[in-house]
Amino acid sequence: MGKIIAIANQKGGVGKTTTAINLAASLAALEFKTLLVDADPQANSTSGLSFNPKTIEKSIYECMVDGINADELILNTNVAFLDLLPAHIDLVGAEVEMISLDHREEKMKESLKNAKERYDYIVIDCSPSLGLITVNALTAADSILVPVQCEYFALEGLGKLLNTIKIIQTRLNTALEIEGILLTMYDPRVRLSNQVVEEVKTHFQHLVFETIIPRNIKLSESPSFGLPVIAHDAESKGAISYLNLAQEILERNKVALS
Repeated sequence: MGKIIAIANQKGGVGKTTTAINLAASLAALEFKTLLVDADPQANSTSGLSFNPKTIEKSIYECMVDGINADELILNTNVAFLDLLPAHIDLVGAEVEMISLDHREEKMKESLKNAKERYDYIVIDCSPSLGLITVNALTAADSILVPVQCEYFALEGLGKLLNTIKIIQTRLNTALEIEGILLTMYDPRVRLSNQVVEEVKTHFQHLVFETIIPRNIKLSESPSFGLPVIAHDAESKGAISYLNLAQEILERNKVALS
């Protein structure tokens, strides 16, 4: 049975989608069968893997609202061992439509039940909010990975997110763990970046990943090619960093590389 990791932070612009795409691709590069779930109405993970969200007919939206089996909608990507459950713009309306449904917080968990048996890892790219879709993702997940950018206001909103996690752990998903806090957009030349690293490590200690994701041009431009950075430029700092992150997660989970 696979492990589901939700990439979440209600603060926008922290590198959630970049992390979701590139962590999933790095796990796939290590030959773990991986599914990337795009649970963000902006559908950037979908477009970042060469699919046009406007031409996607059915997505995670239909899984949650109409009860369609996710297995029917999974797409093969150009990356070996990596598949995608896409999103499209209708996901914006999912929260409103799901309000009247019974067990509305568990719709994504139900949708991914079969997929969890077939994949080693499922990575969920959450929307930048703490709405019903993100609650669904956290209810379905085994763990949450929180990206935090190395910029001013880095810790803003983290307390609110951690409170949400506690509520979900208490009421909806007692098994949910914090996989770790990932520092992103790091520039070693900027004093503030280094101050944020120290501040986050002081506050959260062992929860912070050793791997830090740098600002990197190849990382920024790879979505425009519809590729994860490891397929765009495997020798770039961004690609190496996300590969290191994947290996660190495997070590934390005591998974041996073959």
